Amino acid sequence: MKNTEESASQVLNGRTISMSKSITFFIISLVINSAGNVLTLVTSAQIHPSYLGSAYWTAAEANLAVAFGWNLFWTFLILGVVITILNAILVGHWSWRRALGNLVFMVPFSALIQVFEDFFLGKYPALFSGFPPAKTPFMIGFYIVLNFLGVAMIGTAISIYQRVNLVLHPADDLMQILRFKYFKGNANTAMWASYIPPTLMAILAFAITRQFTNFGIGTIFAFLFQGGITGIADTKIFPNLKHQALDVGKDE
Repeated sequence: MKNTEESASQVLNGRTISMSKSITFFIISLVINSAGNVLTLVTSAQIHPSYLGSAYWTAAEANLAVAFGWNLFWTFLILGVVITILNAILVGHWSWRRALGNLVFMVPFSALIQVFEDFFLGKYPALFSGFPPAKTPFMIGFYIVLNFLGVAMIGTAISIYQRVNLVLHPADDLMQILRFKYFKGNANTAMWASYIPPTLMAILAFAITRQFTNFGIGTIFAFLFQGGITGIADTKIFPNLKHQALDVGKDE
């Protein structure tokens, strides 16, 4: 069994952990994911010309934010609602609990994105003065490592809160539905398939602005390896935590 695949013994119809543990795991993963997403954005912005890029979903959403003049909070929130509707179509039924769970995830996640963006850009100088522009090969290399670390943080966080399955980011709910309904537990393949919506977002943004921002080698790294990192984290990070109360609709 590959690390990117989850065996039947790892997937549970019910729950084996308490609500307090579920909430704790969820909070930990939410903070890790938000920080990782913004880390990919700010490191990309400090290298000129910009060729580093950010995580795939984040890059597409950032481009769409520029195209429509939205801030990151509203961009992440509005697109989250759209993906929630897509998830209901794939599962085959509408669940208010699931939809509200996606919304519950999106509000603190979107807010934390804004908080970490402000922090990493130096808007709280008493705590951190922000990342300076990369003007030396050492700084460029350092930012590349931080960017890849941000992608790894995102993949790890996805693994944790997908297994907890308390509430999910709509994009990660999409990946989990694809993973267990269509791709026999393979995290890599499911992640690649889940990138279709952000690809369409990026195309729309390009049609409006005629430019791509936040796409680069970091985005390629995320595209190639984020799903694999999620699959590996399933067995290496909190290995006793199994997928809880999985519901992806009827198998195809």
